[in-house]
Amino acid sequence: MIKKVYKIIHEIVVDDSTKKGRLFDIIIQVLIILSLISFSLETLPELNNQLYDILQKIEVVCIYIFTIEYLLRIILNNKKNYMFSFFGLIDLLAILPFYITSGIDLRSVRVFRILKIFRLFKLLKYTKSIDRMSDAFKKIKNELVIFFIAILFLLYVSAVGIYYFENPVQPEKFKSVFHSLWWSVTTLTTVGYGDMYPITIGGKIFSTFIVFIGLGLVAVPSGLLATAFTQGIKKSKD
Repeated sequence: MIKKVYKIIHEIVVDDSTKKGRLFDIIIQVLIILSLISFSLETLPELNNQLYDILQKIEVVCIYIFTIEYLLRIILNNKKNYMFSFFGLIDLLAILPFYITSGIDLRSVRVFRILKIFRLFKLLKYTKSIDRMSDAFKKIKNELVIFFIAILFLLYVSAVGIYYFENPVQPEKFKSVFHSLWWSVTTLTTVGYGDMYPITIGGKIFSTFIVFIGLGLVAVPSGLLATAFTQGIKKSKD
């Protein structure tokens, strides 16, 4: 009898290849989204008490369900493997603040639980596509590491350059190389918030080169990933 109950619960909570398991995953996804909406609404400054009480009740119900799910997964899965896995830690962080009053609100961490939606991709038979994308990242991981090191180098060089051009005329904005790093980030990423910008001729010319370099930087990882992904698709078809 106990084995039969264990098997049924396992099929619902762990095995998402069954109808019951898929339905359970969908319910959890809905509750995750509901709890995130509830959490977001609670931050509204002029929220009336009645609505706040309703949101609190929704929060309590969601937390209890998440707690039961977490405990069941510990029992039904390999305890250590699940507890110290990425999703196991996220599940714990999602419910822990409710039980521990430490003054630190980590409920927003629950947003990472939406990543569990990738389980539902099995319903759409997209698992192979996700595997190919994962393989694509693995193939170009060394190139990506070198690329990001180059970005850090360029960020520093551009910060130093704009500091020397603009510090004499804008000492309040470009106070140091470290303050200039924010300008480097927004310029290299071509965001350009407009809070820090050059007014000298040299600074403007220098900024033009940095913007063009930034445009090229966006294309490099995209090209690497696209090539690796295309190769993975061709390999799977062969």
